Amino acid sequence: MKHSAPFTKTDSVVDLVSTDYDILPVLSRFSLPLGFGNKSIGELCVSSGINPDVFLLVVNFLLSGEIDHTYLSCVTPLEVATFLHNSHDYYLNYKFPHIRANLVGALDPAHADVNPVIVKYFDDYIRQVEAHFHYEEKMLFPYVRALHEGRETNCYKVDLFTRQHDHDVEGKLGELKNIILRYYSTSVPYKMYDALVDIYNCEEDLQKHAQIEDDILVPLLRERERKGRGK
Repeated sequence: MKHSAPFTKTDSVVDLVSTDYDILPVLSRFSLPLGFGNKSIGELCVSSGINPDVFLLVVNFLLSGEIDHTYLSCVTPLEVATFLHNSHDYYLNYKFPHIRANLVGALDPAHADVNPVIVKYFDDYIRQVEAHFHYEEKMLFPYVRALHEGRETNCYKVDLFTRQHDHDVEGKLGELKNIILRYYSTSVPYKMYDALVDIYNCEEDLQKHAQIEDDILVPLLRERERKGRGK
């Protein structure tokens, strides 16, 4: 199903999912329950305690790559940061363990010399992502909450985040993917193909996660800082 216009509060949740089922993990990170019935996006969000504007801002951005400024002016940095925090939990406690289990299960015993290297590469990658997320949890998100509550925040500014934001983290899964595609043979290829699909999806999802930080959260924070300076 195609949907050329941005989604609105009156559109059906089922129509949203039918347009691009890759949006399902995003619904889970907003903690929206299954069993949509005939609910509209607005009805589901309100019944779940979610601001429909922040949901539509994120979803329309992920689907189109464009910022809908109709919603940008109606959301707070804290609401966006809450979604990003939930995404961290999703990756670390569900998605990465799921991919690792699939990857380990796809390894061919004939490659006992190479298999530990592949697993170590993935585990090292996860540790890098954990460090990346840890910085945001300890520095960026508390700063967002402080701004929201009107507390003094002289020790941190959003430019500090943008200067250290490591986009290489999102891209390193590509190196593992290429190693497997080019050099790994197996007697049960369907298992490794399945693991590769997970890796491809996760790589793309993490890139979009970084784009939400750069293109939505950072501009919202800069605007909040500007207002705080009375300019």
